[in-house]
Amino acid sequence: MNYSVENDAKIEADRTLIIGCGALAGEIIALKKLNGWSHIDLKCLDAALHNHPDLIAPSVDLEIKKYKKMYQKIFIAYADCGTAGALDEVLYSHKIERLSGAHCYETFSGEKNFENLMNEEVGTFFLTDFLVIHFDRLVYRGLGLDISEEIKKQIFGNYTRLIYLSQKNDSELLKKAKLAAKKLNLKFEHKNVGLAQLESQMERQILHFVH
Repeated sequence: MNYSVENDAKIEADRTLIIGCGALAGEIIALKKLNGWSHIDLKCLDAALHNHPDLIAPSVDLEIKKYKKMYQKIFIAYADCGTAGALDEVLYSHKIERLSGAHCYETFSGEKNFENLMNEEVGTFFLTDFLVIHFDRLVYRGLGLDISEEIKKQIFGNYTRLIYLSQKNDSELLKKAKLAAKKLNLKFEHKNVGLAQLESQMERQILHFVH
C-alpha cells in the first residue's frame, strides 16, 4: 500500500513530511486527524518491504533524496525493522530521526513492556492490526509458508507463542488473529496496546519541529 504526499511538485516550507512504513499508515492518519496535525504530509512505503529488510534503508534513502528539497522537516516512521543498523546509517547521513526501538511492535507496546514480553518467552511472534488484516498475503504467502510444512518449520520452529498487539478493539480482527496462531501452530495471547506509545513518540517529534 502506497500513500503519496498531497502535492509532489510544490510544498510549503513550514510543512512536515513523515516517510513511514505502510503498516503504520492507518494509525498515523488516525493520529493526524485526532490531533489536528494538518501541517503533516505522509508518504508510506510498501509494508511488504518487511519481508526484505535489506531493501528498507535504500528505499527510505531514495524517498529522502526525492523530497528533502521540498521539506525542511522530515521524520521517519520506521523502527530499525531488521535493517541491522543500515537504516540508522542512512538517517545519520541526512541528519533525520526515526521512531525508537527495534520493531514497530516495540513502538506500539513501549520499550519496557516489549522487553518484558521478550524476557517472558523469547520465541514470541507478534502481529499488529495491519498484519492480522494482511496475514495471508504478507506472512503466510509472503514467507512461503503455503508452499510446504518444512518451510514453516524452518521459519517458525523456534517460536512458541503469538501475541496480537491490537491497536483497536475489533472482534473480527481478534478472530483472525486466533486463526493466524492456529495456522502457525502457536499458542495465542492478546494485548490491546492502543496508539498511546506511537502517539507519544510522534508528538515529541512534532513539538521538536515546532520549537
